[in-house]
Amino acid sequence: MYLLGNGRVLTCAVGGTLLSEGCLAIEGSTIKAIGTTSVLLQAYPKATFIDAKGGLILPGFINAHNHIYSAFARGISLKNYNPNNFMDILKGLWWHLDAHLTLEDTYLSAKATYLDCIQNGVTTVFDHHASFGAIADSLSAISRAATECHMRTCLCYEVSDRAGEDAALAGILENERFIASCNGNPLQAGMMGAHASFTLSDNTLDACRSHTPADTGFHIHVAEGLDDVHDALRKYGKRVIHRLFDHNILGKHTITGHCIHINPAEMELLKETDTMVVHNPESNMGNAVGAPPCMDMMQRDILLGLGTDGYTNDMLESYKVANILHKHNTCNPNAAWGEVPKMLFLNNAAMAERSFEGSLGTLTVGALADIIVMDYDPITEMTADNATGHLLFGTNGKNVTHTMIHGVPVMLNREVLGIDAPKLMADCRQHATALWQRLNV
Repeated sequence: MYLLGNGRVLTCAVGGTLLSEGCLAIEGSTIKAIGTTSVLLQAYPKATFIDAKGGLILPGFINAHNHIYSAFARGISLKNYNPNNFMDILKGLWWHLDAHLTLEDTYLSAKATYLDCIQNGVTTVFDHHASFGAIADSLSAISRAATECHMRTCLCYEVSDRAGEDAALAGILENERFIASCNGNPLQAGMMGAHASFTLSDNTLDACRSHTPADTGFHIHVAEGLDDVHDALRKYGKRVIHRLFDHNILGKHTITGHCIHINPAEMELLKETDTMVVHNPESNMGNAVGAPPCMDMMQRDILLGLGTDGYTNDMLESYKVANILHKHNTCNPNAAWGEVPKMLFLNNAAMAERSFEGSLGTLTVGALADIIVMDYDPITEMTADNATGHLLFGTNGKNVTHTMIHGVPVMLNREVLGIDAPKLMADCRQHATALWQRLNV
């Protein structure tokens, strides 16, 4: 048993509290008790005590949409790459990169990403993988890294017709195999991944559906760029969401990423099918694809979460950008104050609970012990009511000092446990250099 105390416990539950001199008792994978440090030390004198040193204790962050395979693109320079639009970015960078990834590249990208997540207080990651140079067992490579980092993660492979029918089928079978392999694993889950409507034929969508268990969802990009919308209208006479509905892709276990160029009828269909949506503000701005109608989706009570799309592993960074993006986009200074923290702290947890058994994103008795500590000494009064404002304007991921996942400490006093970080970074640099050379041939 662990006691994590001598801090301020922010429960992040609906109607939650901020408990001064707070402490959590963790037994196994769950929170057994919450109280003051002095009381719980008396109640559990044999427990191992972890000192928060006055820091802020809160639930671990959840990233609802990431691309681990993009890790080795940091700082890359490609010959003759000068994109003028989103399709240029996809073809010139991402599709070029994922076609040259090896299984070892995938594994190292994953381990480095999970390390960065732990350091930024992210305890659950939904990843959308692509490595058309090495499809078979690619999810196992990521899974191995997740196991070594003790990370909670939901994985899928990005099925697409862009590399031909054989590659599409290989991606489908990789998803099917990995989904089955996760049975009984409390820390790992799988989904049927799919790239986007404009790279998926009707036959491929139907094959994805036929190889996906009824209780498993899909993870797919939707209307991220206008090309996706125009392709669906031109080829199929319907918009993207309606096309996915007709192929039985939507539903409560399905994640639709981005949803930038969707109309009110599509939003109603997302709501009626209880389909999840993930907003990725920094990526959308960086790719110049527009801002999704997040405020409208929130008003319609669509389950809308927050992701990074590979742009960062710091969820507080995405929180900050989303907050100002929607103020700027709507010319309304009141926009996003409540909506974005709801995405990050409540909706992301609700989404994760559709893939993992147990209560996530909250510090309550019986909840899963995914917990972080942040070194934050507020200069103004901090209460449960204004805590999100403190996190928004006073912190970032580098404030995280301790990270616990499923009741196991994985970082204490900023020291990540069980990972030789210098060796990992050296291996990553070596493989990234080789990858860049292959890309620039």
